[in-house]
Amino acid sequence: MQHTPLTALYIGLMSGTSMDGVDGVLARFSPQCQTLAHAHQAFPASLRAQFMALQHPGENEIDREAVAANELAVQYAACVEKLLQQSGLTANEIAAVGAHGQTIRHRPERAYTRQSQNPALLAELTGIDVIADFRSRDIAAGGQGAPLVPAFHQALFAQPGECRALVNIGGISNISMLHANGLVQGCDTGPGNVLLDAWIESERGQPYDANGAWAESGKIHSGLLNTLLNEPFLARPAPKSTGRDLFHRVWLEQQLAQHPNLPSADVQATLTVFTAQSIAVMLLRCSEDLQALYVCGGGAYNGYLMSLLALALPNIKLSTTASLGVAPDQVEALAFAWLARCHLLHQPGNLPAVTGASGVRILGAWYPGCS
Repeated sequence: MQHTPLTALYIGLMSGTSMDGVDGVLARFSPQCQTLAHAHQAFPASLRAQFMALQHPGENEIDREAVAANELAVQYAACVEKLLQQSGLTANEIAAVGAHGQTIRHRPERAYTRQSQNPALLAELTGIDVIADFRSRDIAAGGQGAPLVPAFHQALFAQPGECRALVNIGGISNISMLHANGLVQGCDTGPGNVLLDAWIESERGQPYDANGAWAESGKIHSGLLNTLLNEPFLARPAPKSTGRDLFHRVWLEQQLAQHPNLPSADVQATLTVFTAQSIAVMLLRCSEDLQALYVCGGGAYNGYLMSLLALALPNIKLSTTASLGVAPDQVEALAFAWLARCHLLHQPGNLPAVTGASGVRILGAWYPGCS
């Protein structure tokens, strides 16, 4: 089927730093953004373990990464099938799939990033054109390759005359500052859920702290909080990006070693405050005129974390992107559907003011489907 890229239907697939699974959306963007279906495909425990292991150097990495990438393509294809079933559409009716892949290394200071996946296999399994590898071109142009979502946030959520910001709290947190005059700033701020999830998994065997209830039961330890806030990444000016390459369990243990024998719930409480304060500090550094903050990602469902953000930003309207018409767990997948559309329209998808690239670039690589 011939598609008109401007008005066509797109699928976006996002598997983020939390590594809990794939979020997928099926959407159109003209004349306005409309989500037609949303699905989540949980990772098998074995695949999550493979990707967790690939965060660090190890034996036979090339083979292990290739096998994991193939399995990820199978999970991505299953998510696509769910979206098609929900919407009653066929593969022939979709212009392209924007597939992010699973980040296993993000080292812009060494001029590379790796989002593991097999887009050729995904194109074979779905019969739909796949656009993948969105970050490499920005890095090749001297940028950080992240965050890429501010361009989408500007297109979908900017309000002339109002300074508003979006924060995505996934494994890592990133902000988009949408100034009243049209200027856009953005960067990664530090950990989102990555340390919270790692701590509760090791201490209580749970994948995440539902609604922040365990953290809220603990006490905030000011000494540990100050140690965490002294991480040099937080003081660096934008553009900047980060990931599990910096914020991982060994890093956390190094901080905890300076404050031994803390109750586990107190650590969780302090880590949650750390996430909130690192976001708030960067927001206020970007603008003193911020009027409204909208939260997306898994952190939007953490009531304790949201209350801490409200305390840190007392004069700013705080809500989730649901109040803007987009569910918090759909925003990032929508962004990669939108970036796939940009690719087919030959439009740039990065913002050099955000990533530090030398100019705007068309992002992604095209893998034609077989339908």
